[in-house]
Amino acid sequence: MRCIHAAECVRGLPEVFDTGKRPWIQPDRSNPQAVAETVLRCPSGALQFERDDGVRETTPDENTIALAVDGPLYVRGDIEIRDTEGEVLYGETRVALCRCGASGNKPFCDNTHRKTGFSHDGSLGESRLSQDEASNGHVLSVVPTLNGPLVLRGTVELRDTAGDVSYEGSKAALCRCGRSGNKPFCDGTHARTGWREDQTP
Repeated sequence: MRCIHAAECVRGLPEVFDTGKRPWIQPDRSNPQAVAETVLRCPSGALQFERDDGVRETTPDENTIALAVDGPLYVRGDIEIRDTEGEVLYGETRVALCRCGASGNKPFCDNTHRKTGFSHDGSLGESRLSQDEASNGHVLSVVPTLNGPLVLRGTVELRDTAGDVSYEGSKAALCRCGRSGNKPFCDGTHARTGWREDQTP
């Protein structure tokens, strides 16, 4: 389950996306272009589309990561989530990744941050986003390391909650234990506190 109830669909096109009805998605109530544009606003990638004429979602030209206040990392682009052996587990264009450390669906957000009281204003700490000559080019590779950070490889823009591009680079380690003092970057706190990714509230 990838939906985190961001409600972009319900706000954007309520005549199509109505959780009080079954089925709750009724695409015939609007035109295909409007439905597609609304689906693309879904930050978690839970909603996707393919039109009858074969038009599908295209991969964004840029890889971006935006911080949500007290919430997840919203990632858009040509995304590959890999395991520590390098195997691609998911190929995505939109994902919401947990940064509170308590999701039961890691590395994806499942809204547990709302229950645990995770708090962060969405500002960017001191940059630890650097250039990597061996990066994957346009593809953004995301590796959730065992009991450690999200390791990024590939050109990416890191944005604050206002949507401003603050840092650009191709190599970084982002906190996913929720405890770093330099969010969103990892500062090693997970190791000092013994955080484990199988921990849930």
